[in-house]
Amino acid sequence: MASVSTLPGLELPIIQAPMAGVQDEALAIAVSEAGGLGSMPCALLSPARLETALARFAALPRPINLNFFCHSMTDPDPAREHRWQQALAPYYREFGIQPPAATRAGARRPIDAPTVDLLERYRPRIVSFHFGLPAPPLLQRIKAWGATVLASATTREEGLWLETHGADIVIAQGIEAGGHRGCFLSEDMTRQPSTFELVHTLSKALSVPVIAAGGTGERSDVESMLAAGAAAVQVGTAYLSCPEATTTAVHRAALRQSTRQSAITNLFSGRPARGLMNRLMRELGPLSDLPPEFPWASQALAPLRNEAEARGLDDFTPLWSGTRHDRFFGVSAALVTRRLAGID
Repeated sequence: MASVSTLPGLELPIIQAPMAGVQDEALAIAVSEAGGLGSMPCALLSPARLETALARFAALPRPINLNFFCHSMTDPDPAREHRWQQALAPYYREFGIQPPAATRAGARRPIDAPTVDLLERYRPRIVSFHFGLPAPPLLQRIKAWGATVLASATTREEGLWLETHGADIVIAQGIEAGGHRGCFLSEDMTRQPSTFELVHTLSKALSVPVIAAGGTGERSDVESMLAAGAAAVQVGTAYLSCPEATTTAVHRAALRQSTRQSAITNLFSGRPARGLMNRLMRELGPLSDLPPEFPWASQALAPLRNEAEARGLDDFTPLWSGTRHDRFFGVSAALVTRRLAGID
């Protein structure tokens, strides 16, 4: 089994998963100060906002993992946009609001050359990727300043691809993990194994360290993943209820419902992601051919989400969560980190 010393600054084998929309720098810093590795989701950040975070992290004694997306960005398809708005039309009428005008604002964007230019000025020590890896010239620049590169795999094939194409560490994202699936070779959910099975498989197939992601709700889960061959465990859902997270009130309330089931859905973004079941998922079905291609589905949902949340409803909110969501309510990020590591 690889040592956690593979990652600079990591004292405990706990990595906080980057979670766009429910965190900012505060959560990442709290986890790193506790001896784990905090992570910052960067796909939704403007250049100015990213630079603010980079400057703050550069002054810290411990590194922060910066996470970026590597999907292919396509232009919105007017026909699919119209079909999606037609599917949502009954909800607009119910809430007495108008469909939003088409916009490209707020979309998740892949890492690009200007972003790498900005990163190079700060030379972050740990950078991670979802949906594959950046184009080779960009990846070469990132590795040239000495950054450790992590990337997510959901299958054995993706893990082998990542190792071959330059990942220093592979994150084994099992089917239990919350949020967006990191799949990039296939979106066939039937091919994606449990975290334990994927860690066991990849730890034997790869020469680089493997990090487990998914299905971790307590110390015994961490121990199980380490025993399967993981060098560390990446945890997201356990941090959603921490005071340092920016999780919305309706999302926090949903997490407290221990009987509420999670499912993989593409309704909120156009890509498969695991979240708690809500009205939209029940009525349209978790997986559907209605949403536009990633990342354009969320724009049409934004006014519905805002209106519903103002009424205390989570009907149109992406309630990202893994399968173990009924743990650690109101506990600080530092205490969650230490408890998962078995030292508190």
